[in-house]
Amino acid sequence: MIDKGSSQDRVPGDEYTRPQFARAALLTIDMQADFVAGPYAVPGTEQIVPAVARLARAFRDARRPIVHMVRLYLPDGGNADICRRSLVASGACLVAPHSPGSRLADGLTPAGAAPLDPDRLLSGAAQPLADGEHVIYKPRWSAFHHTPLRRHLDDLGVNTLVVAGCNYPNCPRATIYDAGARDYRLVLAEDATSGFGEHARPEMTGIAAWCLTVTAIERLLRTDAETAASRA
Repeated sequence: MIDKGSSQDRVPGDEYTRPQFARAALLTIDMQADFVAGPYAVPGTEQIVPAVARLARAFRDARRPIVHMVRLYLPDGGNADICRRSLVASGACLVAPHSPGSRLADGLTPAGAAPLDPDRLLSGAAQPLADGEHVIYKPRWSAFHHTPLRRHLDDLGVNTLVVAGCNYPNCPRATIYDAGARDYRLVLAEDATSGFGEHARPEMTGIAAWCLTVTAIERLLRTDAETAASRA
């Protein structure tokens, strides 16, 4: 964990892969009530909620964009992954539109944010929560699969993605691979991602997706913001 000694002030990578936090966006993945607690909770996700909320506050403080990626399963299961379609079609209420279980986990959204708008999200539009903070619906593991995410990030001039949320083997991992294929500089928030373990580190570093702690990311965000301000 890059969190001790002078290593916490170093940005990993080379000229092509080094994260540029002054041009970074935070992606939170599937941080919804049904995945945090209850019969369909994903192990470890409840425990990372405070860390993901802390990351979101750090990005707001740095005036950097945040995108919360969410699932919304229709009652007939028609838009669910095939591995979950039978479960949803049999009557399981899992991140159903307008349900309490579909809302973002407590502490993740800015003060005064409106509740999720399923009709808007399912239409493929991004829903604004605050200046620089949006929600986007994703129909599959990757945040880039049939979503407006790439266009949204391009419009903001983002070249670096910090990924956190639920849960490493599935959606964060798929998102990181797809982001790498689109030439983004990549950071995985290791202590804000459920399912992350030491087995994941060599895989991520092997594709230049750097595993950093929330503390290190906070520090690097502040450093880049201060550097940008000094050049202004």
